[in-house]
Amino acid sequence: AAAEKDAKAIIARAASDAARAEESGKAALAQASRDLVLAFRGEIEKVLAALVKSEVEAAFNADTVKKALPAILEAWSKDGRDELSVLVPAKDLKELEAFFKDKLGAAMKKGVELKPHKDAKIGFTIVEKGGAAYYDFSAQAVADMLGSYLNARLAAIAVAAVAEAAK
Repeated sequence: AAAEKDAKAIIARAASDAARAEESGKAALAQASRDLVLAFRGEIEKVLAALVKSEVEAAFNADTVKKALPAILEAWSKDGRDELSVLVPAKDLKELEAFFKDKLGAAMKKGVELKPHKDAKIGFTIVEKGGAAYYDFSAQAVADMLGSYLNARLAAIAVAAVAEAAK
């Protein structure tokens, strides 16, 4: 009777240990799956960020500034924001000054100034006189903004995919 009781206890303990080991294995597998998804997402985000930056830099040149800046300044002029400095890459300053002399003559007389930005390579920054506010339209800032939006979308897709796989 004692041997039978000991055998049942050993079997119960073994079953309990097996159940714990199975739960532990499932938890480890779930954690490894989450880690894999996060690592994969991180790599995709890196590739996406590099692609966005490359494409934005390719699209941002003096011609882009020539198209975008008049529309921005016209809209801001309607709000009474005429006292502005537009910081552009030093390499593009002369070309943009020549172009905008005719195109933005009235705006430049009201107080819009084109100035070189020694650290800017691509794009432009608009600064309100007195430094009250600035608006960064550099290629890096635009790429960061697009990357943030795309990363949020990518995160939503990854979460949905994991949820679907868990069903």
